[in-house]
Amino acid sequence: MNKQKPSGAVFLFEDDPSLRDAISQSLELEGFVVSAHESVESCTVKLSSETDAIVVTDIRLPGADGRQLFRRLMQSDPELPVILITGHGELQEAVDLMREGAYDFISKPFSPPRLLTSVRNAIEHRRLVLDNRKIRAGSRDDGTPLPLRGESERIAQLRALVRELANTDVSVLLLGETGTGKESVATSLHTLSNRSAKPLAIVDCASLPESLIEVELFGVEETISGMRRQKPGRITLADKGTLFLDGVDTLPLAAQARLLRAVEKKQVTAVGATASRDISCRVISAATQDLGRMVKESRFRSDLFFRLNTITLHLPPLRERREDIATLFIELLTRSAQRLKRDPPNLTKSVRAMLMEHSWPGNIRELSHYADRVVLGVDRLGGEHAERTNDPLPNLVDRFEASLIRDALRSNGGSVKQALEILKIPRKTFYDKIHRHQIELDDFRE
Repeated sequence: MNKQKPSGAVFLFEDDPSLRDAISQSLELEGFVVSAHESVESCTVKLSSETDAIVVTDIRLPGADGRQLFRRLMQSDPELPVILITGHGELQEAVDLMREGAYDFISKPFSPPRLLTSVRNAIEHRRLVLDNRKIRAGSRDDGTPLPLRGESERIAQLRALVRELANTDVSVLLLGETGTGKESVATSLHTLSNRSAKPLAIVDCASLPESLIEVELFGVEETISGMRRQKPGRITLADKGTLFLDGVDTLPLAAQARLLRAVEKKQVTAVGATASRDISCRVISAATQDLGRMVKESRFRSDLFFRLNTITLHLPPLRERREDIATLFIELLTRSAQRLKRDPPNLTKSVRAMLMEHSWPGNIRELSHYADRVVLGVDRLGGEHAERTNDPLPNLVDRFEASLIRDALRSNGGSVKQALEILKIPRKTFYDKIHRHQIELDDFRE
C-alpha cells in the first residue's frame, strides 16, 4: 500500500503546557504534523512564503506575543493562514487582527471539532495559495517526463528504476492503464540511454489494421512495372536505436510469431523479400492487459512474453498516487495555458476538490483534458472553477465547442477521421470550425 502524505503541517504557539499538549494530540490524531512551541523565541524554524504549513497561536504569550508574531508573519507572507486563540476579554483584539488579515479566531474554551474544522480549512486555503503561486511562476521543466513527476513512494521508485535501466539493453515491458504515460516513460528510457542519438521508432499496434501490421513492422519489397520497390518497416527504422511497441497485447498471433523471430535472431525479413537484414535495437513494449493471463488463455505467445518482459515496470493509475495529482495538474494547467495562449486561471476549492475526489479513470490523459477545460472556462467535471463565468454566452459556447474538438483530436492522435466519428459532423463543417477556432491539427498528431 502507498504511504499517504500527512494531512498538513501546523506550527502551534501556546504557553499553557496542558492546553498545548491537548491541541497537539487532537491535531496529530487527525494526521496533522504539529510543531509545538511555548513561545515565539523557542521556534527556530523560519516560516517563509514557500512554507507548506499554517500557524495556530494564542494571542497571549510570554515575550513576543501572538499579535507581534502575526504581524511579523504578515510582513513576510500576507497569505499565510494564522488562526488566533483568544481568551476572555480579547474578542475585540481578535476582530481587529481579522481585519488585518488573520485567517480565523477561536475563543477559549473551545471544542476540538471547532479547531479541527478551522485548521482543515486553513490548510486547504494555504495549498491553494501555494499551487496558484506555482502556476504564476510557470513551468519548470527539469527533464523528468510528466508521468514520473511527484513525490509518492511508487513514483520515486519508478523514477529510480528508469534511470537505472536506461543505459542497459534489456527488454522492458511497461504495464499500466490507458493514460498512465507509458509512451512518455518509453521515450525517457530511450533518451537517457546510449542509443539516444539513434532513432526511437514508435508503433501503435492497436491502431494498425491487421492486414497492414506485418508491412508496418517488417517492411515490404515488391516489383511494380519492373521496378523493385523497398519500404523499410518500423523495426528496420529502429536499427541501432529503440523500438517501442505500444499496445503489444493487441497483436494477432501470426504477427507475434514473426516478431518473436525478429527479436530472437535480430533479423528482419520484409514482406515479399527473399533475404533477411540484420538489426540491432532495444525493444520496449507496453500493454494494458495482463499478458500472463493472455498466455494462459492462448491469446499471447509465451515465448514472446518471456522475451519482452526481462524487466516489467508497473505504472500506477492516478487513484493510487493521489498525492501527486495536484503537482501534475499544475504542470498540465501551465502547459495548457501556454498552448492555448491564455492566462492560467487561479485554482479554486471546487477544482481542488475535484482533483482529490474524482477517480480519474482516464488517468493523466483525462487530467490533461480537464486542465484544458479549466483554462478555457468550460469545466464539465466540476462547478465554479475560474474567474471567467461572466463572459458572454457566445464566448463560452465557442470555448466549449473548441474544447470538444480538441478532446476528439487528442484522444485519437490527431486522426481527423476518428474525430469526425466522435463529433458526428460533416468534414466541411469540421474544417470550418478548425479554422474559426484556430486549431492546428499538427499539434495533436503523434
